[in-house]
Amino acid sequence: MSDLDLLTQSLARNVKRWRTERGFTLEALAARAAVSRGMLIQIEQARTNPSLGTVVKIGDALGVSITTLLDYEQGPKVRIVPAEQAVRLWHTEAGSYNRLLAGTEAPGPLEMWDWRLMPGEGSPSDPHPSGTVELVHVIAGDMTLTVDGVEHDVPEGASVSFEANTPHTYANKGEVPVEMVMAVSVPLVH
Repeated sequence: MSDLDLLTQSLARNVKRWRTERGFTLEALAARAAVSRGMLIQIEQARTNPSLGTVVKIGDALGVSITTLLDYEQGPKVRIVPAEQAVRLWHTEAGSYNRLLAGTEAPGPLEMWDWRLMPGEGSPSDPHPSGTVELVHVIAGDMTLTVDGVEHDVPEGASVSFEANTPHTYANKGEVPVEMVMAVSVPLVH
């Protein structure tokens, strides 16, 4: 089974599991996630490979991390994710990408990401649920963070934290690749 097939199967199983555990009907989850009921049915039947944005919306609506939705093993309390198992969910032909390095549910979803942004590229994000916080450390290059329409320059070696319940974009306006690590903490769904 290919990595994509494995992820598609895991996503199908885990979306259905968490939807059922939360007591959500397909209609309720569709409304919470702003995703069509038809798309959810296709996901739960492993008939589609949804976009990163769709997976994020579903995770946010369920109150679980992307790691949890894509997890194909229920492992022990200590879980080592080998480099080759880090999941790349977004990439461009120029070489920009993000990789989900690790994640957990403690007490709400907590994710750690590895990002590369090539010169001239950016990655926009829709607002996350209220209470979501993102922490970013720029390892190389200079990153431009736009939060709710306001640009913030984050130079190499600097870190930034912000509430991510508003539109935000990570961009590289420089001439060298930006390398950064990001942690995302999402509040529990009640």
